Amino acid sequence: MENNSTAQAVLDQLIEKQIAFACWFYPQESQMGLVVGNASDVLFFDGFDQLNGEAGFVFAPYQITENSPVILLKPKVYIDDFRYENELDIKSFEPFEKKVENEICSPQSKDDYLKLIEETLISIRDGALSKVIIARQIPVKRTGASLGGTFLQLHDQTPNAFTFLVNLPVAGTWMGATPEVLIKSEGKYFETVSLAGTQVRKLVEDEYFWSTKDIEEQAFVSRYMLDVFFNFDIHQYKTSGPETMESGKVAHLKTSFFFPAEKIENCLGSFIADLHPTPAVCGLPKDLAAEFILKNEVFERKYYTGYLGPWRLNRQVALFVNLRSMEITTEEYILYAGSGITSHSIPEKEWDETNQKAKTLLSVINPE
Repeated sequence: MENNSTAQAVLDQLIEKQIAFACWFYPQESQMGLVVGNASDVLFFDGFDQLNGEAGFVFAPYQITENSPVILLKPKVYIDDFRYENELDIKSFEPFEKKVENEICSPQSKDDYLKLIEETLISIRDGALSKVIIARQIPVKRTGASLGGTFLQLHDQTPNAFTFLVNLPVAGTWMGATPEVLIKSEGKYFETVSLAGTQVRKLVEDEYFWSTKDIEEQAFVSRYMLDVFFNFDIHQYKTSGPETMESGKVAHLKTSFFFPAEKIENCLGSFIADLHPTPAVCGLPKDLAAEFILKNEVFERKYYTGYLGPWRLNRQVALFVNLRSMEITTEEYILYAGSGITSHSIPEKEWDETNQKAKTLLSVINPE
């Protein structure tokens, strides 16, 4: 793009004028994608499979509710490499009605979070569950800093991630830097990723060693992927990994799966509906884990651990899991972070893991 100040000014104006938009950087790329539309260009769905046959930028929740539908922004303007301010006439767009915000976020205390992890471990050891992701909110008082500038800084600091900033009806404003692909076009193939296991990123080049807990957690996700493949008659695929992937302040174990696009070309929305949520954000068995989360987490996840990205724009699909993200309200940045609980989990370490994950965003909104 022409310069960062141009992009920052445009993004700040779009937010100030309450215009529907989504912007993003793909991992290891410097071109900023941008989709902008009128309020009438925003569609809402109550089923993931309703994305079949549609095109735009999708912003989907962890779980569909009345307050968190699947959102599709159909592009009045789509720029795959935003460079110049005159590419966009902001005055030509109709704003949407501002989201009614809830009260100030009340975070869960460390003691309460550790107690919930202990209760989760009891359920796992009783044999009903294999893995559950338990998340928490971390509210930070919002400063007067430019959101456009914060987003560009986040991209600079996390080049291995899909960085995004969206401003949409119902959902509001969200920003993040996620390392996890849900599904992505790769020529005649689709790629999906099994990502799980977390440790602090090493500051110098050194070999990573992974614990039994991390390896087990990642294997759960990989096995789940193969079950979904079987449901869609996908029996031939190739894999890459497990390997270490660094992103922001942490590192993960990652396995990539590649399979022929023709297998799901006409039912991609249905495939996503079956794939999401994966054990990386929910747990196993999926239904029991989802029920446990609904009963025990003390907040609604909304769009955290959902998915987002270009959907059939230029016939390409690139969806990422909504991790390392925050909801931005008038008063606060509300960060979301979770940890995968298995029989080998140690509660104190799970608390530390959520703090490490939050540092990716804390480093740009509250730099030391």
